[in-house]
Amino acid sequence: MLKCEQLKIYQDKICVALDKCEHYQKFKVYKDKVLALGNDSLEKTIAIAVALCLVCAVLVSFSAVALKSLQVHNKELDMKKNILDVAGLLQEGSDIDSAFAEKIEAKIVNLETGDYVEDINAAEYDQRKAAKDPAQSVAIPKDKDIAHIRIKAKYAKVYLVKESGAIKSIILPINGYGLWSTLYGFLSLDADGQTVQSINFYDQQETPGLGGEVVNPKWRALWKGKKVYAETEQASAEKGLIESAEIGEPALSLIKGVVDNTKPGSQYQVDGLAGASLTSTGVTNLVRYWMSNEGFAPYLAKVRAVKGVKS
Repeated sequence: MLKCEQLKIYQDKICVALDKCEHYQKFKVYKDKVLALGNDSLEKTIAIAVALCLVCAVLVSFSAVALKSLQVHNKELDMKKNILDVAGLLQEGSDIDSAFAEKIEAKIVNLETGDYVEDINAAEYDQRKAAKDPAQSVAIPKDKDIAHIRIKAKYAKVYLVKESGAIKSIILPINGYGLWSTLYGFLSLDADGQTVQSINFYDQQETPGLGGEVVNPKWRALWKGKKVYAETEQASAEKGLIESAEIGEPALSLIKGVVDNTKPGSQYQVDGLAGASLTSTGVTNLVRYWMSNEGFAPYLAKVRAVKGVKS
């Protein structure tokens, strides 16, 4: 009841202010003049059309401003949902905000050194925006830009799943060009920084049914247990999209066809996307880029060193 009374007071104040406004009085006079014209009058038709456009523009602008906070919250909620999903922690019907706050810790990493950056607020840091800011990004040399992204942020936001104070999962942001678009996603690794838990692309515009299958749960499930870095000097299988990888280098790749798990090197291979060789190559390249020294390799090496895990 009190809100209704306050609204009535505001309305009365607005009416008083409009009555004192010279431009509003001129508008009222012109309005009465236009409404008095015949329906076949060109001036009346144009005036009403302009008035409708102005009213719609005001309503759209008001809605955009009024709903901005809700849009921002929904965007953040969707991101948290994707992170929980790639970490295997998403449960249907659960409170996303509570689950994320309870199980996920965000940290900022200096990509050059692999060290954590403590003077940047992880909750407020937007890596995609930072990549567009010359002060917060660096150009990638052409010979190293296999993901075709040209520029990267100096710092990345990683997500840690901890259990009894120890790291259980490491979730890394990845991106790179496919066939039609830049794919943005997350790669979840075990605490060894070597074994894949899952992959998830939350933003991509690849061809539905072909490259768009990067979001298919069945294909994503093929990544579980795969290895990122070569543990022995070995060439990939004959159908692999990369020829070889030295010990410690990224070896994980998509292949043409189905992985033969009986062959050596199959632990570094994932089935390619049928009919989408360029998207498959793009996924291979973006994973290899972000797992290299250009990406998270320095950070993962330090994580393994702290845990006493050999590279």
